[in-house]
Amino acid sequence: MSAMGKSKAPELLQGLIFGILFGFLLHKGGATKFDVIIGQLLLTDFTVLKIMLSAVVVGMLGVHAMNSLGWVELKPKSGSVGKNVVGGLIFGIGFAVLGYCPGTIAGAIGNGYLDATIGGVAGILIGAGIFAALFPRLNRGILSKGDFGDLTLPRLLKINTWLVVLPLGAIIVGLLVLLEWMNL
Repeated sequence: MSAMGKSKAPELLQGLIFGILFGFLLHKGGATKFDVIIGQLLLTDFTVLKIMLSAVVVGMLGVHAMNSLGWVELKPKSGSVGKNVVGGLIFGIGFAVLGYCPGTIAGAIGNGYLDATIGGVAGILIGAGIFAALFPRLNRGILSKGDFGDLTLPRLLKINTWLVVLPLGAIIVGLLVLLEWMNL
């Protein structure tokens, strides 16, 4: 039981189920295969881009629909240019060295791929350790540069969220159709 007297077990179980489903879909889509990921980086195989764009449009529409229905409350975390740069560099270095992102590492480990199991786990632990050790210094420096708080595009433009979500969703679907039409 937590401090509030309510067990977190149902939430953890729900997270586990969705995580397994996510890994299964990554596997079925081919995104846990090293060759597919490298093909994306070399711009010869757009499978990963299609999977990610599909996930973005479904997630974006789903989350905003649930928010509109009052089922969830969105609480964007504050951000900064510095946080995005540091996060992008950490992600990019790990991706370039091993050829997997955190989600595809988990899926590849589930497939039994040794490169992901050994390299991925080691990389995640080493990267997290380095970041944790440097965090106090980074937090006083680069992570706070260009702070924009919890600003979102609809708040910035002072318009209804759906006036951003629907056109953006249509653009993403259009891009997916174009990628398929071009046979990429």
